[in-house]
Amino acid sequence: MTRLQPLLATAALLVLGACAVGPNYRAPASLLTGAYHSPAPASDSAKADLTAWWQGFGDPELTRIVERAAAQNLDVAQAAARVRQSRAALSAAGAAFAPSLAANGAVADGRQSLLSPEGEIGRHLPGFQRSYDDQQAGVAASWEIDLFGGLRRAHDAARAEDAGAGLQLAAVRASIEAEAADAYLQARGYQARLAVARSQEKVEEDLLKLVKERLSQGVAAEREAHQTEAALEGVRAAIPPLAAGLEAELNRLDVLMGAQPGTYREELVADTALPQPPSLSQAVQPGDLMRRRPDVLAAEQRLIAANARIGEAISDYYPKVSLGGLFGAESLEAGKLFTGPAQAQQLSAGFRWRIFDFGRVDAEVAGARGREAEALAAYRATALRAAEEVETSLSGLQQDRLRTQALSREVDQLTLARRQAQQAYEGGVASLLEVRDADRDLLTASDQLVQSKVAAARAAVASFRALGGGWRQDGLGNPGAEGR
Repeated sequence: MTRLQPLLATAALLVLGACAVGPNYRAPASLLTGAYHSPAPASDSAKADLTAWWQGFGDPELTRIVERAAAQNLDVAQAAARVRQSRAALSAAGAAFAPSLAANGAVADGRQSLLSPEGEIGRHLPGFQRSYDDQQAGVAASWEIDLFGGLRRAHDAARAEDAGAGLQLAAVRASIEAEAADAYLQARGYQARLAVARSQEKVEEDLLKLVKERLSQGVAAEREAHQTEAALEGVRAAIPPLAAGLEAELNRLDVLMGAQPGTYREELVADTALPQPPSLSQAVQPGDLMRRRPDVLAAEQRLIAANARIGEAISDYYPKVSLGGLFGAESLEAGKLFTGPAQAQQLSAGFRWRIFDFGRVDAEVAGARGREAEALAAYRATALRAAEEVETSLSGLQQDRLRTQALSREVDQLTLARRQAQQAYEGGVASLLEVRDADRDLLTASDQLVQSKVAAARAAVASFRALGGGWRQDGLGNPGAEGR
């Protein structure tokens, strides 16, 4: 122990005086400032909490689907597995600071060759034994002193990569939540469009019945019956594509929820009204995306890790210092293995230094700097795409709401015009052509109104996602996400 003390004191001084080579991380200047070019449209609806924005739609089925998708989706499961991998890598990087200790033991039953150099000499010596048993037991320790901070930089990089993996998990989950809501809204939209088509089908059937009655009375031409029946079949022909679209969205929802297509279909069989989206918060500004969007934050963590990897590479320019120790015993007689004469011990200190390696360290440092430049560009691109998504979704939401209001007024007028056209036709003061035109215009406008409402609701979902909704920064969790 007396001889070990100087080594330990030297190690302590080296650790305390150690520095971390390489550049320290400095956050780049924010690319996003000011206000959005397309502000959030005004609405009488209550403002939604960004953390769980889907609850603001007031639709229990939507809430159940979004939270089930967040808990069961397989893309989320893959991202969660990557978090476990990064956590293990971080633990390994932390363990590199500590000494390693290994126990070993061996038992050998040997027979010396008499024709070997040792055998030629030994067989002429008194007491030489050709056969022997050898027992060994010991403990070996080694410790690399992080004199120039290479291990510290590697640990910093692993910590940033672990944080980035957690944020990427949050980004994937937020994306899946938005996609599940989008699929649900489209499914409800197809159901509403089917209801419009089937309602129009009933109107056309009633009109055909009226035309046939007038034909039997001799006050209508046969061609009018054929034209009306053709219009009826045209409405019926529009139904199968809508039904196919509904089936596709239901299948998409099941896969998003990590289930075989058809698993949850019965939950959405009953038609319900399209949910009304909540209003958006005016508080989130472009600069907030740098702190609010998990994908932007994950990109910054990758930049931090790349910066730390530069220091890890630079540390190879300097010597690596290590301490070692061995305490054990070896004996040719098993009963004497743990006696004083059998004991053996060794203390060592050493270093290795890549003095000349034909530019390998230079290449490694250059590669690390290149990866940092790539990570910086990726971080900036991610931030700009985030702002683009917000601007596009807010603009789409505003325009879809204006279009919905105009289409709603158009449908009201066309409904009145259609009723008046049929009354005029029954009174003999209008032709069947006017009624059919009114039917066609009303069907087209009603279908467009439903599509516009769906588009506005989907734009609201896209806006919530673009603004960084769907996750909490305190633990990256979400409601209903079991077993993550």
